Amino acid sequence: MERTFVAYIGIDWSDRKHDICLYDPESTQREYSVIGAQPQEIANWVATLQQRYGNSPIAICLEQKRGPLIYALCQYDNLVLFPINPRTVSNYRRAFQPSRAKSDPVDAQILIELLLKHPDKIPPWQPASCEMRALRQWSESRRMLVGEKVRLTNRMTAALKNFYPQVLDWFEDKDTQVFCDFMSQYPDLHSAQAASAEELTQFFQSHRVIRRSAIERRIQQIQTAGIPLTEDPGIVKPMQWLVQTLVIQLKALLYRLDELNQTIEQLFQSLPDAAFFDALPGADPHLAPRLLVAFGDDRSRFGSAQAFMSYIGIAPVKEESGKKRWTHWRWSCPKFLRQSFVEWADQSRRHSSWANAFYQQQRRSGKSHPKAIRALAYKWGRILWRCWQDRVPYDEDRYLAALQRKRSPLAAMLVQSPVEVTATAGECGNSMV
Repeated sequence: MERTFVAYIGIDWSDRKHDICLYDPESTQREYSVIGAQPQEIANWVATLQQRYGNSPIAICLEQKRGPLIYALCQYDNLVLFPINPRTVSNYRRAFQPSRAKSDPVDAQILIELLLKHPDKIPPWQPASCEMRALRQWSESRRMLVGEKVRLTNRMTAALKNFYPQVLDWFEDKDTQVFCDFMSQYPDLHSAQAASAEELTQFFQSHRVIRRSAIERRIQQIQTAGIPLTEDPGIVKPMQWLVQTLVIQLKALLYRLDELNQTIEQLFQSLPDAAFFDALPGADPHLAPRLLVAFGDDRSRFGSAQAFMSYIGIAPVKEESGKKRWTHWRWSCPKFLRQSFVEWADQSRRHSSWANAFYQQQRRSGKSHPKAIRALAYKWGRILWRCWQDRVPYDEDRYLAALQRKRSPLAAMLVQSPVEVTATAGECGNSMV
């Protein structure tokens, strides 16, 4: 190992306490201790290290790449952090302890042993820039809140089916402010039908429903909706209360999501590589920042396209034993980054002719939709990594010309039936990955 450390520390972390094993190369002794997980206790522990070793570099191994402990320790320049996969520690322990006996101090010691014996396989943690870390946090928060929005609308839809199913036909999208305000102002069929056409027209126009035909269609649907599904107060009142509660939550969530979208857009556009990812086929304002997060801003981080695709999880894992060989899905990877890349690959079929042709080629070979999309994501990964490394924007026409020069089957498919390929992309537009 090129860099020497005055001490090696393994930390087995938890929510309440951190078990620590300190190895001093000079005395070759191991010291064990336990500290609390509160910020002040962590700071006090680091202060004792500084009193003992000064500002000399100290190697710290921990089973965490993101989280409170690494956030607390990364602010100290002399602490060099080495994140190690928890599964690596578990497998190492089981290799020498078949009984599967486990203790936190032993795991802290194993972390040190792994770094001392395999320094070439455990690189130090290199944090991304502050802007890139913020963009990832914002993007992950948005994805989580979008899932929460879907959960709320599904619950609201299920409740409305029990007493007010007509309103579900009046609005195609339930995750909108106009739908929430309509449910607040007209919580049941009677109140909606009691409103005059002028009142309903004014309501829709105040919510930026511009098309006169859409307003008239909704008013007609309301006036001809018939009778309520049920007027049993034992059903209607509890369901109305539940819907109004969900409406309040959804309205607040939609407002915060709008704010978050603006924050992400401003931060994304301020980064140097924004134009590169913004111009990719199918990269909308939500997917482009997520793709930038997947690649990062350090072009020396990945030595090859295969290394990048293995990291984000779109490269399959190949195993073989004896005469058996098999390929399976990569389990250990940043799930959010893989999801971002796969979702974008699916969207790219609607904007890239060769991407949709490749997808159709995979489907005709017998692959399911998810497998075909993952194969497309793998192909995109090699293309984008090369463009990203060379700082060259992706050019669809240039790539199509390259396919023709190489006499690729994809080029032949595009020449033979371009209309059919485009039509199929539209038919599969609502497929889920």
